[in-house]
Amino acid sequence: MPQLRPSFSIAAAAFALAFASLVPTTAAQAQATGDTLAKIKASGAITFGYREASFGFSYLDANLKPVGYSIEICNRIVDAVKTELKLPTVEVRYQAVTSANRIALVQNGTVDIECGSTTNLVERQSQVAFSPDIFRYNVRTLVKADSGIKSIADLQGKTVVTTAGTTSFRLLRAADKGRSLEVNQLSGKDHTDSFLLVESGRAQAFVLDDILLAGQIANARNPKDFAITGESLRTENQSLMFRKDDPAFKALVDRVVSGMMKSGEMEKLYNKWFMSPIPPKGININYPLNAETKDAFANPSSKGI
Repeated sequence: MPQLRPSFSIAAAAFALAFASLVPTTAAQAQATGDTLAKIKASGAITFGYREASFGFSYLDANLKPVGYSIEICNRIVDAVKTELKLPTVEVRYQAVTSANRIALVQNGTVDIECGSTTNLVERQSQVAFSPDIFRYNVRTLVKADSGIKSIADLQGKTVVTTAGTTSFRLLRAADKGRSLEVNQLSGKDHTDSFLLVESGRAQAFVLDDILLAGQIANARNPKDFAITGESLRTENQSLMFRKDDPAFKALVDRVVSGMMKSGEMEKLYNKWFMSPIPPKGININYPLNAETKDAFANPSSKGI
């Protein structure tokens, strides 16, 4: 009889160890199965992916804290997560992302939701999931206000700059639709470099997303010297991005985002970040709510383009 208790304890311990190895219950398991809510509940935290310089959407303020329109929408989602999981608090952690790594960091669980300026493309939906569109914009042309350039046809014979790595020049050619537009192309290393080529007179036009062009104008020494003009080359849509095949988390995100749109809160948030002075310099991007974004608010959709 004295030997029975130790033998039983050893056997029980071995069984418990084997069972634990087969049935993990940690945040790692939730991450592996794509269950974001379970991962948050287990860890008590959510990780936002943010951009360091998507002005208005997701960028760093004077204290190097991520702020912006997209960040505030994600904060509303955290409020809903706390209610859903009956948690008094959820810690928000931050992870900087770039155009190159943002999808991978969402897929591998480093980032739970990307609160930046990502376009919802149908081809990306095989890798990640998206919220309803939070913004829609047009690819257009920045010129000097006194240039006389009003349309794509007016670019004939002019020097046009696009930022390296963007699809702007391809879209310009596609929009030309056989008119054999002849332009001289320059390439800027970044958006600020491209803008400076127009400001200095080396280029007569800069083709890019109009909201980003508006940000460049807002930060210019003399904003009134510039204008955004011409036909739209394409309408694109921005959304929040998170892991795919996670219906519970997508349902929560969709409910929060759509609810903000229907209540009018989203438009108020839009006006705060795009029609008012914002940190750190008190600059107003001054980009009125366009018809495409109004439609996104009236008819929430995560369909993609």
